Amino acid sequence: MNLDKLKDRFDAYEKLMRLDKPIGILLLLWPTLWGIWIASRGRPDLMVLWIFILGTVLMRSAGCVINDYADRDFDDKVERTQHRPMATGRVSKREALLLAGGLAFSAGLLILPLNPLVWWMSVPALLLAGTYPFTKRFLPIPQAYLGLAFSFGIPMAFAAFQNTVPAYAWYLVVANLFWVVAYDTEYAMVDKPDDLKIGIKTSAITFGRFDAEAVMICHGLFLLGMGLIGWLLHRGVFWYVGLTAAAVLIALQYRMIRGRDRAKCFQAFLDNNWVGAATFAGIAMDYWLAIPF
Repeated sequence: MNLDKLKDRFDAYEKLMRLDKPIGILLLLWPTLWGIWIASRGRPDLMVLWIFILGTVLMRSAGCVINDYADRDFDDKVERTQHRPMATGRVSKREALLLAGGLAFSAGLLILPLNPLVWWMSVPALLLAGTYPFTKRFLPIPQAYLGLAFSFGIPMAFAAFQNTVPAYAWYLVVANLFWVVAYDTEYAMVDKPDDLKIGIKTSAITFGRFDAEAVMICHGLFLLGMGLIGWLLHRGVFWYVGLTAAAVLIALQYRMIRGRDRAKCFQAFLDNNWVGAATFAGIAMDYWLAIPF
């Protein structure tokens, strides 16, 4: 294989793993960091922190590959996805499966230094990530299933730092699930006309003409859940400052999505990175400065 062909293969694999579009990594990473900071009480071990960060990158990449494998017969019919590597034939089914397996195996090797509870929790995490793409064929709100998959870094973080998963860790999972449904519905609103034609199920289709309102309700439940967790843990003022900043950012999103313009809906989806960042900044500052509320 000459240099040009090798470069083309790496370019195709990069796009298949969406490394050129890191928004998915960030949206998966923020709740994992929330869990790490809460589980470690703001003092995470650096080695464990890096294991989770690298694991997030690897598992999100593997999830993207499996997603494109599952959607290989649909992506060429959707405007936004018609140029993806599997839709154009640049990557074969065999290559995709080998790549996804290699990424998942690498992620598994990463957690070997951690305790057995983390190992066991990685099994449902892997199953959720691997099966989510196929739920779009039969679940009316597959985004809820994605919410579970995108939340499993939270209980794994508690397992790593506390060797147990307390009840409030699962409350955090539920709060994050609502956030995932909110932002992935915005994402689905972009493809809604195409998805209706090809018969894929999404929350944007299920919510119908109330899709924008449903997004805001889910965002509101996310903020309410995070506020209740802060109250339950007796957290301080910065926890709520972070949530207030997130609420302002979310309110701005409604201005973008209420007209159902596809470009604005996609921008609203991207802006959720700042919602996650504001929430994390509030949590991190709260544990660092510990000012009572």
